[in-house]
Amino acid sequence: MEYSSLLFIYGFFPVSLALYHITPKKLKDVSLLILSMIFCAFFGVRYLVCIAAYVLFNYTAARLTDKLRKRGAVVCFIPFALCMMFDIFALFAFRTERFPVMYRALRLHEGFFPVGISLFTLSALGYLIDVYNGRIRSEKSLVRYSLYIMMFPRLLMGPVVRYDTFTRIMDSRRSGIDELGKGLTVFIKGLAKKVLAADTLYALYIAVDSYDTRELSAVTAWLGITAYVLCLYFTLSGVADMGVGIGYCFGFRFPQSFNYPMFSSRIRYFAAKWHVQVIHWFRSYITKPFTSSVNSRYIGKLIFIGAWALAGCWYSFTVSGALWGALMGTAIVIEGKLRKSRMLKATGIIYTYLLVTVFAVFLASGTVGSGFGYLLAMIGGNRSLTDDLTLYLLRSYLVVLLVTMYASTDLFRNMLLRSRRLLLRKVFMAATPAVMVLLLAICTALISSSGSSEMLLLRL
Repeated sequence: MEYSSLLFIYGFFPVSLALYHITPKKLKDVSLLILSMIFCAFFGVRYLVCIAAYVLFNYTAARLTDKLRKRGAVVCFIPFALCMMFDIFALFAFRTERFPVMYRALRLHEGFFPVGISLFTLSALGYLIDVYNGRIRSEKSLVRYSLYIMMFPRLLMGPVVRYDTFTRIMDSRRSGIDELGKGLTVFIKGLAKKVLAADTLYALYIAVDSYDTRELSAVTAWLGITAYVLCLYFTLSGVADMGVGIGYCFGFRFPQSFNYPMFSSRIRYFAAKWHVQVIHWFRSYITKPFTSSVNSRYIGKLIFIGAWALAGCWYSFTVSGALWGALMGTAIVIEGKLRKSRMLKATGIIYTYLLVTVFAVFLASGTVGSGFGYLLAMIGGNRSLTDDLTLYLLRSYLVVLLVTMYASTDLFRNMLLRSRRLLLRKVFMAATPAVMVLLLAICTALISSSGSSEMLLLRL
């Protein structure tokens, strides 16, 4: 059950919200956990059993690590290392589907995928590392730790926050009309991103992707990869916004995961605004610990690029995914050397867009070879600049591309913030509820006509 399904929007979400708010304060965590378990059960009973076993194993390992930490590093390292290997193996096994023996042993059907495993594995690993390093004490409450891993507002797209941040959010929750209104607004905005923008862009991307790369004209290839990048952004940020909006409705103020990264003026700005908590996780648990232990700046840069390669593997467990991450890391390092260049100031948005788009070819491609083949088409290697398909796609999707490009920036938000006319802000605030109702109605109609809104470019 996705956030963008009619069953969730008009069934599970309002019912769970009502049940949660009528539950006594002392039992709210328990009720939220039960609701989260029901949400997981919609993906299948086997999924619920798998995630429950995952939670119990990690909870037990963290408790043992914390209790044994005072006795010495060697003793507490045993449960810590075993749990780390278990989590990493589970992530690798389910993301790559290269262990059919495991599927048969667990009686899982071929193609079974634990939704959200990439995100809650980062949460579990970060929590375990913090407990081992003594940064935090292990959580005694199994209910609270279970919510950290499987709370349904953050199960599908995070945000991936440290456990002490999560507990602060849990302890500072507050509910009311304002929170409910803001939550619904953020949720509907995220729904519109997914249904109106991402699903339409997905159709354009699939239209191009269905053709042999060797037959694509240059402009068609650029249209396809541009649609991919925008679709990926609106899918990830849309689902993340829906999760944040649901959290607000329940009284939790989770941070936003995307901060308008598209069309940034620097690659490093793009990286800082893209999937903020995920990128921060790799920086906190991989880049900083390793770079702080070496004295060479060159080795530090290699570690930085390696961490980005790991982040690329996290997005896509393929060599091409790792190459995407390595290219991003390398571009950030080179940009740091050219930071004072006047050329970057004049062409920042253009070169950032070009690099992000070109690198995304490898994230979209299944293999490195097919990625280079697509790049060849983009530079006219097929000896065709445009063709009939190009003209058809431009007539059908040019307006969509222009509108989504504008919507992916913060230009409209900045216009409102900088506006000196208080009347303009009041008019916009007054019109917001009507606009949200209209967007919800349009999204409902589109989901009903298509049957679903589950088109995803990446399985996280």
